Amino acid sequence: MKRNYEDKVYADWRLAVFKRDKFRCQMPSCKNKKGLNAHHIHKWSTASTLRYDVFNGITLCYSCHKKVTGHEHLYIGVFEDINRRKKH
Repeated sequence: MKRNYEDKVYADWRLAVFKRDKFRCQMPSCKNKKGLNAHHIHKWSTASTLRYDVFNGITLCYSCHKKVTGHEHLYIGVFEDINRRKKH
């Protein structure tokens, strides 16, 4: 299934991730507020049941998102731990 960035469900998920993360990059030692992306911790293409689960999302700035891309599996534990520590 191809991602539709205009889809309301996707837009609502993205906004919920940004709000939970206070519109800041969550990569340790970054906290950038510009050029934000809602990153799927478990990939969109392989984790269809988690696509709209807010716990499966994390806010990353463009630069940090670019660093993670292609190496997503290395960050799963880090990002899940960051999300677990947040108040929901």
